[in-house]
Amino acid sequence: MASATTLTMMMHILCLTLCSLSLFCSAFTSQDYSNALEKSILFFEGQRSGKLPSNQRLTWRGDSGQSDGSSYHVDLVGGYYDAGDNVKFGLPMAFTTTLLAWSVIEFGSSMHNQIENARAAIKWSTDYLLKAATAAPNTLYVQVGDPNMDHRCWERPEDMDTPRNVYKVSDQNPGSDVAAETAAALAAASIVFKDSDPSYSAKLLHTAMKVFDFADRHRGSYSDSLNSVVCPFYCSYSGYHDELLWGASWIHRASQNSSYLAYIQSNGHTLGADDDDYSFSWDDKRPGTKVLLSKGFLERTTQEFQIYKVHSDNYICSLIPGTSSFQAQYTPGGLLYKASESNLQYVTSTAFLLLTYAKYLSSNGGVATCSGSTVTAENLISHAKKQVDYILGDNPAKMSYMVGFGEKYPQHVHHRGSSLPSIHAHPDHIACNNGFQYLYSSSPNPNVLAGAIVGGPDNKDSFSDDRNNYQQAEPATYINAPFVGAVAFFSANPTTK
Repeated sequence: MASATTLTMMMHILCLTLCSLSLFCSAFTSQDYSNALEKSILFFEGQRSGKLPSNQRLTWRGDSGQSDGSSYHVDLVGGYYDAGDNVKFGLPMAFTTTLLAWSVIEFGSSMHNQIENARAAIKWSTDYLLKAATAAPNTLYVQVGDPNMDHRCWERPEDMDTPRNVYKVSDQNPGSDVAAETAAALAAASIVFKDSDPSYSAKLLHTAMKVFDFADRHRGSYSDSLNSVVCPFYCSYSGYHDELLWGASWIHRASQNSSYLAYIQSNGHTLGADDDDYSFSWDDKRPGTKVLLSKGFLERTTQEFQIYKVHSDNYICSLIPGTSSFQAQYTPGGLLYKASESNLQYVTSTAFLLLTYAKYLSSNGGVATCSGSTVTAENLISHAKKQVDYILGDNPAKMSYMVGFGEKYPQHVHHRGSSLPSIHAHPDHIACNNGFQYLYSSSPNPNVLAGAIVGGPDNKDSFSDDRNNYQQAEPATYINAPFVGAVAFFSANPTTK
């Protein structure tokens, strides 16, 4: 009887043979995508703040931030560190949660044995967001940690001795952007838990409605009142209109409450419904909102949402080479390129939107219209697959940009906990300045931050595996979140053209 290793090798040889004979050639198998799915979710365990559960799988991490909020008489323990630092930023955390939930909503049926891990990743955040949203009336706690002080240190989260200042928005100092994104996250998550935990789902949706009402009644950007601690880190460059429309859209989808439909219809034009925008990120929700709302029109349940189908098509057409509306930039190796810093966040969010829109189109016999020509759902899936496969290693450098996936991946990740010896290997406290020797070390990170997707290569497909190069070497929760949905889709559909 052949060994498991021999069988795996035979399967790979067979796959390569079929690839050479078929148009349906894939760089990766269903098993590869399933492996990437598992790791993309596992990464979130490396970002956890608070007391870790007994089933924690990234065991090099330890408890941290267990007194967050206590000096302000509020419980803000839990949640996620956003990237390679030890700050809990509310805006990217909420966006991460919304995109994790959307991944499960659209592609959870393909997650199989990972669905519970995906729900756990969402709940780790929503438990925290619920506390942040309900601690005081007309108040939302939006950040724990002074980023300016935090960024002067290189230390493990378990050793933090920088100020754990708490920041909030209120009716006096509004933050409609972060509040409406928090409402979106809670509403989207309520859909995820509707069957598995109905009472938790109801609590999420009820809180989402309250937070959205607060965001809408007390309008303003959180960057105005909290400028010195949120800028330039997560400054709300696009303003708060996009989040209000996004938040209302998610609550409408979760609740089917007609008042949110009326809100969207009445306020959409002033909140960005008429804008064509081509970048979906933690800051700008417009393309995501268009795709989300287009579903109602494609299903012909909400005729008024036709405008969102039109603008979704415009967004899609801008990405597809050969269309009259094409305006995206790609590297020579075929990677979507938006920015020199953390570019892969735009790649993963775009790939997710392509797949989600393809799903909506194919479910309703539709196509994207590009000034007379059409783009099919299959075209969108194929385009998304090129981006996903590039990240996983089908690129000029033959390098996976997901840590722990494939034979060649980044070894010098810009991440404090991963780059310092773990508290189990080195129990003694490593003070703020003493950690910099590890930042500047040429040795690989001692702790593998499995599943982390780093910022990625430059516009010429070049990547510097250098811990100091945070633009390329730093992971972030909002890079991974939409990728969870994308690799879930391909784990079930690996042989797309």
